[in-house]
Amino acid sequence: MNKKYFFFDIDGTLTNKQTGELIPSAKTTIKKLQDNGHFVCIATGRAYYKTKEFAKEAGFHHIVSNGGGAITINDQLIENKPLDRQKAIALCQEAHQKGFGLLISPNDSIDVIMNDELFIQQVGYRKEPTRYFFDSSLTYQDIQDYYKIYIAVDEKHEHELTFLDSIGHIRFMKEYLTYQHDAKDEGIFKMLEYVHGQAEDVVVFGDDYNDLIMFKPEWTSIAMGNACQELKDKASFITKASYEDGIEYACQYFGWI
Repeated sequence: MNKKYFFFDIDGTLTNKQTGELIPSAKTTIKKLQDNGHFVCIATGRAYYKTKEFAKEAGFHHIVSNGGGAITINDQLIENKPLDRQKAIALCQEAHQKGFGLLISPNDSIDVIMNDELFIQQVGYRKEPTRYFFDSSLTYQDIQDYYKIYIAVDEKHEHELTFLDSIGHIRFMKEYLTYQHDAKDEGIFKMLEYVHGQAEDVVVFGDDYNDLIMFKPEWTSIAMGNACQELKDKASFITKASYEDGIEYACQYFGWI
């Protein structure tokens, strides 16, 4: 059997999206794939710090995280790129001038910085664990690295941002936009360079809109049964839902385990 290079999204693919828990059959499938000589890797939009403990629990040693911006091989972080600094500054300056609240992640952690409290006033505190730092004298030029940017703008008003699409972004919450790397495909190609894999041997599993970018014609793309319709439309194969042991089902169907 040819060695395959598997890349798995986390939320809603390896996990039950409602509970956030790792699917037991997915964990055993990962081990079987590894035992059969295949390369298995996470491919997630999550920051590295939010991925490494899950990877350990699930038995992964290779990770594409930070939306394609971070590469981990054999449990060692190789690179973790921030967003394009000049584009980030321009976006933040415009959002600030137009009265939209901002939070900025200056590193790979739960920390965010702000120079006013508009975001909290407009949206409230984020539901995810976050540590807030306020500095009224902070300018956007002062910030060296931008890892994520949160802008308090709803869908109705986002068109007011002329730099809206200058950086990858996802709307996880209706009240605000999350700016982060949206290049899982680039992260996969980068990983293949490091481990000398071929695109035609890649298999990706995903369920949501942020997985669309890694569903490529060059390789096998498997949508979970609980995936959004747009992803199913791009898929090479649609398996069962994550909570119906969809990863195990697909790997058995193709004879990988």
